[in-house]
Amino acid sequence: MAVALDATRSAARGHRPRAFLLGWIAGIVHFALTVSWVVEVMNLHGGLAVPLAWAVMLLLASYLALYPALCALLTARAIRQFGVTGLWLAPVMWVATEWLRGWVGGGFPWALLGTSQATVTPIIQLASVTGVFGVSALLALVSAAAAVVAVTRRTPHQWAAAGVLALVAVVAAGGMWRVAGAALTTRGPVMKVGLVQGNVAQDQKWDPQYRQEILDRYLRLSRQVISVGARFVVWPEASTPFFFEAESQYAAPVRALARETRTPMLIGTDQYEADASGDRVYNSALMLGPDGTSRGTYQKMQLVPFGEYVPLKSLLFFVGPLVEKVSDFAPGTVPVVLEAGGVRTGVAICYEVVYPWIARAFAAGGAEVLTTITNDAWFGRSSAPYQHFEQASVRAVEQGKYLVRAANTGISGVVDPYGRTVVATPLFEEAAITQDVRLIQSRTIYSYLGDLVAWLCAAAAGAVALAGRRRHAA
Repeated sequence: MAVALDATRSAARGHRPRAFLLGWIAGIVHFALTVSWVVEVMNLHGGLAVPLAWAVMLLLASYLALYPALCALLTARAIRQFGVTGLWLAPVMWVATEWLRGWVGGGFPWALLGTSQATVTPIIQLASVTGVFGVSALLALVSAAAAVVAVTRRTPHQWAAAGVLALVAVVAAGGMWRVAGAALTTRGPVMKVGLVQGNVAQDQKWDPQYRQEILDRYLRLSRQVISVGARFVVWPEASTPFFFEAESQYAAPVRALARETRTPMLIGTDQYEADASGDRVYNSALMLGPDGTSRGTYQKMQLVPFGEYVPLKSLLFFVGPLVEKVSDFAPGTVPVVLEAGGVRTGVAICYEVVYPWIARAFAAGGAEVLTTITNDAWFGRSSAPYQHFEQASVRAVEQGKYLVRAANTGISGVVDPYGRTVVATPLFEEAAITQDVRLIQSRTIYSYLGDLVAWLCAAAAGAVALAGRRRHAA
């Protein structure tokens, strides 16, 4: 809100505000801290020298900072139009630009403001009604109220700020009431899920000499969870060091295990397709039925830039070592809900879990439990695995369903429909865990309404941007 305060003073003096520049600088600082893990990824796995890895991270932070800069510019315009009253539109501008960040160029909705409340259980319950963007709006509204109080003592604004505090209290009380009832943890049939965490080093995953060892490890961990009652087993993203459907000799023991134990299994694997239009490789999730046959495949729709494809490859010659290591995956197009053995699940693969609309599409398609599979080995021991896990937990609240997460190197775990972590594994340890979850058919208000809050904010921001200038004193 320092940006808004400066813009307010500039507008009051009739000067052109420096809002965009201030917002961009503040955004660079914020995102440089938030995505600092990019340096490690680029250095260790992209082969970039540390100075160049830092440059790439700062370039990404500078791009992401354009959205807070746009928010500041729009807020300053609102202030020029409506005086101090325009500050109350800051939350609208924030949500509009944050939502825009999730769509432009494929989007990068990493660490949305609302996800900061993932572990603040009473507040995050708001996401079941408004989605994460509604939580972002609430937090931005609190900041706007603080800014208004700092720049004016006019009674109407003071009362409005008090109203914001009352709103936060109501949201918190409603959240506590929702969690205290915990109705969703007693609804629907119980299923014991087994999660296996192979902890396979990134440089071993596709090395042929480790292929059998990796397969044996996952089979052993799967038998371990099945032996203690798991009725649905989940492997991480790209856990098979082979193309499951194309290399039947390696897939055979996995199918045999599912058939012998009558246990459906969800396998993260790459999928190869070829036809007249060419060859394609998909990052996919394959559901095996209790008879060991393939029951369905979901192909990842939202690919990771610089991880699964390189945007503007011809222009980014300076990250050549990274480009050479990036797999050229094709995107899927349909949010397929996978079903086997009485389980209907939607599977967000890795980075997809930060997109609210993908989990919502699975819920609309009849998913009774949410699954996310990932390989966070790329992140090392940085803040990224923890950020990733907390963002996933918000999807559980939004859809009112259990979320189960299998990760190659962790964090694997289960989150209940209120966003509370039920069980979680440590990083970089081999693990096999089981946990009871419930298959929930009901849907939340947000599941039906979607990102209505974001759409309304975008429309309001557009109206302010297009409106003519006019000056008000208050």
